[in-house]
Amino acid sequence: MIMIKLLEVMIGLSSGLAVGAGFVAFLTVLGVIPRLIQLSKTHVFTQYYETSVIAGALFGTLLSFSSFVFSLPVFIEMVWGLFHGIFIGMLAAALTEVLNVFPILAKRVGVDRYILGFLMALVLGKVFGSLFQWMIFVK
Repeated sequence: MIMIKLLEVMIGLSSGLAVGAGFVAFLTVLGVIPRLIQLSKTHVFTQYYETSVIAGALFGTLLSFSSFVFSLPVFIEMVWGLFHGIFIGMLAAALTEVLNVFPILAKRVGVDRYILGFLMALVLGKVFGSLFQWMIFVK
């Protein structure tokens, strides 16, 4: 019985280590945090950016694996949702910037001069699709 529990602990720790290393590698390869610092010209707050990422990962882990439930006012939940959306949007933008997806696609399809409209259509489609899902399907 103790060997099974020990094996479960080892598998859990190694899985968490693999996922954590993958997440850090993903952020490192994309360069989200350095790019954000560069664009916002906030080099003096580098330590706060790093601390925020670590605190967010730890807090997310706590919420995922505990039965801790709390209720917040709607306004705070809206701000929290906004931060989640900003983070996901920045990850998607960083991924497309690293891979040069849109410029390559626009050149191949032959719509170079319409790339701004193309990007706006993608952004608005994502926003309206998310709103539609949350207003219709989430009760």
